Amino acid sequence: MSNHIYKKIELTGSSTIGIQDAIENAIARAAKTIHNMHWFEVTETRGHIDQDKVAHWQVTIKIGLSLNDELHK
Repeated sequence: MSNHIYKKIELTGSSTIGIQDAIENAIARAAKTIHNMHWFEVTETRGHIDQDKVAHWQVTIKIGLSLNDELHK
């Protein structure tokens, strides 16, 4: 079994729908340019209030991705 090396990046996703949608937006956008993502952890959750209602959510996540051998060449 080979050893795995992981890197963590931090992203903030936003949504007018909810927390899960904000997380999914961040991951979907990252997936366009980042590969080998394996897990995420939520580090912050906050929102914006407008006219006494939640207007949108912002969720900061850390994504763990594995480094492959090509990155070390």
